[in-house]
Amino acid sequence: MKNQSKVENISGMHSSGITNLIKILFWTLLLAIILKSFFVEAYRIPSSSMEKTLLAGDFIFVNKAAYSISTPRYIPILGTKINSFDIVTFSKPSRGDVIVFEFPENMEGNKIRTANYVKRVIGLPGDTVEIINNFVYVNGRTFLEDDRHLSEKKKEVTTDNKIFSNKNYWNGKDYGPVIIPWKGLSVEVNFKNINKIGPLINREYEKNVVSIEGSVINIDRKPVRTYTFKQDHYFVMGDNRKISMDSRHWGFIPENLIIGKAEIIYWSMDPDLSVIKSIRFGRLFKTIN
Repeated sequence: MKNQSKVENISGMHSSGITNLIKILFWTLLLAIILKSFFVEAYRIPSSSMEKTLLAGDFIFVNKAAYSISTPRYIPILGTKINSFDIVTFSKPSRGDVIVFEFPENMEGNKIRTANYVKRVIGLPGDTVEIINNFVYVNGRTFLEDDRHLSEKKKEVTTDNKIFSNKNYWNGKDYGPVIIPWKGLSVEVNFKNINKIGPLINREYEKNVVSIEGSVINIDRKPVRTYTFKQDHYFVMGDNRKISMDSRHWGFIPENLIIGKAEIIYWSMDPDLSVIKSIRFGRLFKTIN
């Protein structure tokens, strides 16, 4: 009887140990989901579009609470998209911030977003951005790469109060001028600008709502002649401008697509070298400016 009692006690201890382990795993997983959903997320840099600020093979932490704390846009683990809203707002992105955002073109055709990009904020809502022979001008002042601020020298800005200029030919070296939309800005919608404004409207609704029926332009099945933007927008570029695909190619970033601010490089490996030689020790725990 005494031996039987010992066996029963050991069995009870074993069951209790498994229960405690399950509890630890559950709370650890829950904490990880909360941190990833609301506060911080890790990303790997796959390309050189942000050199020399970020190199291919850098692993970074993104502060998702840098600007606001929002409800998740996707159900954790499942990845199913859900409606999201800001719980509390702290600040807005500043010119020169390095941000991570959802690639805006992934929603075209109602596709699920799978790609996140990292770029530098060049233009803020209401700014006028123009690129002339690779020189970036914001509100007529040169955007200085090294100091991340605007020069004192100013050029004349002429946009006729339109978001897009009448220039038909833009490329990576010459672009604009464009006015970056802000929340509450009302613009005319017509057949001259619908090809440029249409994608911006679709991004705000996060689905295709712009349609054309004969001589009528519809937004969400309603005929319109004007549109009022519901969000602030931002103009972003890669530091390595010659190879970067950015706002010059696919337009402005609405605020709802911004995930957070890139803060620190926690690990870095050169993808072209062997594992032992690839570790860039000088980049570990480097802040991102």
